[in-house]
Amino acid sequence: MRVIARDGEYEVEIQRSRFLCTVARVTDVAEAAAVIARVRRAGPNANHHCVAMRIGDPQTGGLTARSNDDGEPSGTAGVPMLEVLTQRGLTDVVAVVSRWFGGVKLGAGGLVRAYSGVLAATLDTVGELRRVRHRELLLAVPHDRAGRLENHLRNSPYRLRGVDYGPDVTFTVAVTEADVAGFEAWLAEHSGTAIDVIDAGPCDLYLP
Repeated sequence: MRVIARDGEYEVEIQRSRFLCTVARVTDVAEAAAVIARVRRAGPNANHHCVAMRIGDPQTGGLTARSNDDGEPSGTAGVPMLEVLTQRGLTDVVAVVSRWFGGVKLGAGGLVRAYSGVLAATLDTVGELRRVRHRELLLAVPHDRAGRLENHLRNSPYRLRGVDYGPDVTFTVAVTEADVAGFEAWLAEHSGTAIDVIDAGPCDLYLP
């Protein structure tokens, strides 16, 4: 799945109307509603605050997709904005385009181009990342073997996320769900001793 790399804003002027787009990464509808409320408070004089959001995992059927034209002609604002998010395969994102009317009517086609265009430009500005599901694995290793294994881990394709020094040295490693068996084989080859692997559960990493 793809997500925006960071929250951000982008502004354009079209035929004297000002369009300000705000995008934010969110995890649920409540967070999206808070972003929308914040944008409305920041621009109380705007004529419209049009919205599109996609939240959840489309692969599991848990996707929420919504849009709102906020007074613009039906289908000219929120829907084309949602189509931009859908075409890019983005999730966990809310987009709000605030418009200050400049006195020149754009027509239905002009509005569609304006709202979809400013959102596309905003997404290009903030960038995108892949959200990849991993398993977080814990490895407890005697101190006299930890240095060698840590060096191997740091030079491996696996992601070393933490090192905790206690009675043993505990490494926290993130491995893609498809590569858990491969990691266990790699660990057996590079550890020089039997190591118990504890699955601490799923975690998501955001990657280029």
